[in-house]
Amino acid sequence: MKYAIALAGNIVVDSIKYIDQYPGKLELTAIKRVERSLGGAVPNVGMDLAKLAPALPLKAVGFAGADDNGAYALETLARCPSLDLTDIRRAGLNSFTDVMTVETTGERTFFTFKGADSLLTPETLPVDRLDCDILHVGYALLLDGLDAPDAAYGTGMARVLAAAQARGIRTSLDVVSENSDRYARIVPPALKYADYFSVNEMEAGRTTGVALTEGGRLLRDNLPRALEKLKAMGVRRWAVIHTPELSCGLDEAGNYAEAETLPLPEGFIKGSVGAGDAFTAGLLLMAWRGTSLREALEAANAAAALSLSTPGATEGMKSMEETMAFAAAMRAGR
Repeated sequence: MKYAIALAGNIVVDSIKYIDQYPGKLELTAIKRVERSLGGAVPNVGMDLAKLAPALPLKAVGFAGADDNGAYALETLARCPSLDLTDIRRAGLNSFTDVMTVETTGERTFFTFKGADSLLTPETLPVDRLDCDILHVGYALLLDGLDAPDAAYGTGMARVLAAAQARGIRTSLDVVSENSDRYARIVPPALKYADYFSVNEMEAGRTTGVALTEGGRLLRDNLPRALEKLKAMGVRRWAVIHTPELSCGLDEAGNYAEAETLPLPEGFIKGSVGAGDAFTAGLLLMAWRGTSLREALEAANAAAALSLSTPGATEGMKSMEETMAFAAAMRAGR
């Protein structure tokens, strides 16, 4: 079967633990309640795409743990009938994040265990038998097996994307937000083999070295320069930066496109988890449909806005037709 889009990479279970206050060193605090949710590039982008375009044939690729969290991940993904799970293998402990949340303030502290995601390598990601139009891989900097050095390509991620392009598959790459200097070492080798690259302003700044924020303020005039650097690093088709104010990009011909984010009514935003992945899902769907970058940015902005309407990562997503109707209503002030 030919798939429209294949999603490969992180499959993470979040264990959200609510507390009254964060304890000091060597102190104890009680956990009041616990919730569990599924996240990561494969579940978030995959389930968003399945809602945006229910008839779109999708493939998921990665590792779920041979544990209860792995079973939970597969059970959750199986709710999307258009998402083929046959290339999700089970081994080890599922990747997870413990999210310690102060109930009264919403302040969160994260502890991540990389787990089974680290088993995804150029040898275990089955590019040679993938039959799809677009392969999306996320997240660089959080996939040890693909972030590892490669003598020929720079990183394992670059090797995978190069192999996909050699088979006529368009490639897409996403990265994780991380306060480190690893971007310049790990991301550029993969950009030589990326058709689409979509990141936020912090990730774009750390990848290119172009300052995009100052004192919490977006430096809009610097966005085109950062995009030009991403294209110079090798992005073949769309280099995109999304921010709270706008999204923008350069297309395959080097043309600049920009779209303001939607004006949302007070109280609309219930949570921001997964908004970046929702943006990516909208962008990928439009890329697969062959629209212009400008149209894709509008759709991606709308998908990201809808994801903000619920606390979870994917619960707020609707079909693309409903999503664009929502965007039109917001633009009209309704």
